Amino acid sequence: MDHDQGHSLGILLAFLSGAALGSVAALLLAPQSGEDSREQLTDYARRMGDDVESASGRARETFTDMVNQGKETLQETGQKLREGSKASAT
Repeated sequence: MDHDQGHSLGILLAFLSGAALGSVAALLLAPQSGEDSREQLTDYARRMGDDVESASGRARETFTDMVNQGKETLQETGQKLREGSKASAT
């Protein structure tokens, strides 16, 4: 499951990168005034900033979830080891 989350995040980042490159190329090749192009690039940069911020928030949440799962697993394993050592000592 953790591998799937990391894979999904990689796909999302690849998609966002492709969208960014495609949009910039379209703006550079479109026949319009420089002022219009600058305005579009500014709007696009603002939207991309929001998208990156959102993706980084999701990545942070995923990382936190994975750390918490690891802590739980370590606690459970430690408890099982303590119980096993007590049982074998008696």
